[in-house]
Amino acid sequence: MSLPGAADLLAALDATWPARRTVAQDGWLLRDGAGGGKRVSAATRDRPGADMARAEDWMRARGEHPLFRLGPGDADLDAALAGLGYAVLDPSLIYAAPVTDLAQKPPPVSLFDLWPPLAIMREIWATGGIGDARLEVMERAPVPRAGLIARRDDRAVGVGFVAMHAQIAMLHAVEVVPGMRRRGIGALILGGAAHWAQSQGAAWLALAVTEANAGARALYERAGMAAVCGYHYRAAPH
Repeated sequence: MSLPGAADLLAALDATWPARRTVAQDGWLLRDGAGGGKRVSAATRDRPGADMARAEDWMRARGEHPLFRLGPGDADLDAALAGLGYAVLDPSLIYAAPVTDLAQKPPPVSLFDLWPPLAIMREIWATGGIGDARLEVMERAPVPRAGLIARRDDRAVGVGFVAMHAQIAMLHAVEVVPGMRRRGIGALILGGAAHWAQSQGAAWLALAVTEANAGARALYERAGMAAVCGYHYRAAPH
């Protein structure tokens, strides 16, 4: 079974972690992220040859620092932005695998899927830098969606968020509490997310991870996930 292509995975990434508003204008998709981070704020090209100055002007008119996301097929735009001094940020990979290869029914009382998230889930996310603006992104995501909470030794030890677009379930915002890392919690969340996705009729589980996160990438590769495509951001010089 062939994995989804880059276009489908990037569409699922955007759909399951949505901006507050996306404007299609002058060959660009321009995003109002409402403080939810780069993923919901960066402009992406909607057609070859689009004038990047139009996107820059739109962002600057909103008082924002120009930010672009570059993916497959954007080599020319990437080179043009580099020539203008735009800095590379967060080179990332999108991993994917069939849910049937990943799904693991969690042991009793070890992992729960629910929505809305509990207060303890919000606390764990906040500790990891996932604050209210990113929780609002989750609220905007399409249904079906779920928050995942992992438990060990009668306490919450990790969280994640999963939502679906077409046949692809995307896992976001995985956070394991300090002191519980490298103890199988990430694998529990990954397998539980795939189990939830399978129950919702998804064919694939996918996620984005920075290239620098070697530990997480090793976990995903051990589980049988493959890196399908990459992307990165470029930010305007100050």
